[in-house]
Amino acid sequence: MQGKGLQDTGKMDMPLPKQEHLLALKVMRLTKPTLFTNVPVTCEDRDLPGDLFDHLLKEDPSTVKGAELLNLGEMLTLPQNFGNIFLGETFSSYISVHNDSSQVVKDIVVKADLQTSSQRLNLSASNAAVSDLKPDCCIDDVIHHEVKEIGTHILVCAVSYTTQTGEKMYFRKFFKFQVLKPLDVKTKFYNAESDLSSVTDEVFLEAQIQNITTSPMFMEKVSLEPSIMYSVTELNAVNKGDEGISTFGKMTYLQPMDTRQYLYSLKPKPEFAEKAGVIKGVTVIGKLDIVWKTNLGERGRLQTSQLQRMAPGYGDVRLSLEAIPDTVNLEEPFDITCKITNCSERTMDLVLEMCNTNSIHWCGVSGRQLGKLSPSSSLHLSLKLLTSVQGLQSVSGLRLTDTFLKRTYEYDDIAHVCVVSSHLKPES
Repeated sequence: MQGKGLQDTGKMDMPLPKQEHLLALKVMRLTKPTLFTNVPVTCEDRDLPGDLFDHLLKEDPSTVKGAELLNLGEMLTLPQNFGNIFLGETFSSYISVHNDSSQVVKDIVVKADLQTSSQRLNLSASNAAVSDLKPDCCIDDVIHHEVKEIGTHILVCAVSYTTQTGEKMYFRKFFKFQVLKPLDVKTKFYNAESDLSSVTDEVFLEAQIQNITTSPMFMEKVSLEPSIMYSVTELNAVNKGDEGISTFGKMTYLQPMDTRQYLYSLKPKPEFAEKAGVIKGVTVIGKLDIVWKTNLGERGRLQTSQLQRMAPGYGDVRLSLEAIPDTVNLEEPFDITCKITNCSERTMDLVLEMCNTNSIHWCGVSGRQLGKLSPSSSLHLSLKLLTSVQGLQSVSGLRLTDTFLKRTYEYDDIAHVCVVSSHLKPES
């Protein structure tokens, strides 16, 4: 680990500004070195330098033997500046208090606080006082903090001590730095569609993650932690045999300004799916957990806030199809199974009416009583119908009337069936 001094804001609180302190405070950020890259310079043999450049490259200790012309190196470069600190990374700093005087200093207390835009955190491992500090000796401490806020951060280092004459001294220094945003995360929700109903309770989440830093990232993990209402299935791998192959390939690197899209499928758990009144309005889906590594394995982690989605509205009564054939014969009856769910907060007394269309003809008695349906409860209903026109036909014409409020709910285009001639055998 190599230290690089933090920027001092120039502010210092001292009770006696003209008096020099016996102790000196130094603060350095601890960062890992970077790989040294060599820029090869060469020419052809017929050029004036001849093979001079090649000999110099071979003698250069920073090049790789046998691969001098490649932009590679075996050496490490120490940090030349403070560098960037990104959200989700761990900020590490080395704090040293040195006794520059010729006398013994007593009761030394070193305190390090990190001031953000919303809070002040104590980073010192211990606030206990050191009994004495001899000349040319020092007190060292290393602090760590996982950065969870972007914007301006100020490291406040305070030192108090007592001189040999019993005078109590105190001073502090401020070191300011900026925390940058490493990733740009965008999310989109898609309501799943099925053959049985236009909208289902299944939800697809697309997460777009862009690397907005200047260095590549190794994406160690991108997962979705669902809320208690949902179970999640990751759709970022293709099953081949007994193991899954990532859709991004073997090398999960994200180059600067590159974007990667992750897809997840969420389904309501059975105990919540049965309660139609629960999954409506604004619902919490879960949160993304992103872990990456940069340079020499420096780890970063981000968790998004809870992702929310506006559930599709079904009105007071939801009608969905549980079973319907894909292909039917012309003018031959076939069966469908409907599910009727009371999505309101009141009890309903429902009456079913079946209205024929140009191509759909319902079989059975229209206007029959379905009985009372309490809130968030469902009932299954089997119906028979036939078609009089070939081709892809829309199933329409169902009407539900609540006799309590005299309110009628119309359901058209609830499904489609392929109608073929009775001389052709429908495919199963």
